[in-house]
Amino acid sequence: MAGAPQPLYDRNPRAHPGLRAIALVEGIKGLLGVLAASGMEILGPDPLRNAVHWLIRYFHLSPTEGALAWLAGAINPGSVHATAALATAYGILHLFEAWGLWRDRAWASWLGCVAAAIYLPFDIYALWHHPGVTALSVLMINLLIVWVLARDLSKRSHLRH
Repeated sequence: MAGAPQPLYDRNPRAHPGLRAIALVEGIKGLLGVLAASGMEILGPDPLRNAVHWLIRYFHLSPTEGALAWLAGAINPGSVHATAALATAYGILHLFEAWGLWRDRAWASWLGCVAAAIYLPFDIYALWHHPGVTALSVLMINLLIVWVLARDLSKRSHLRH
């Protein structure tokens, strides 16, 4: 029908409710990243190493072989600081993206679309090697995020022309 009104998000791509939902998720991820970094710095290496040793005992794993044994040996003050720095950068980047999406910035849609798309090969690999509901759900969520943000960018492009 030619005279039927279009939904608001077809006329204004920034009115799409998915952008705000993605902004909230990214904001939560950012806060968790900053909180995790703070926790690592406050706790230091000993409680983290003790937690890994507890996991080794709980799951009856080898204390000298395997990924958790390697991780327990790799946890030291330097590695905790480096990991905290990476977690801080991760958190700040996601908070920055969340702010941009909430404020309807095109650069934030680009950032989010590229960031989510980077995960897709890893999501497919995880689904291939560890099939299940969790791996499928993560893949589907990331595909949805890429689709919503790419759609936003496409709509913005069409409105400019």
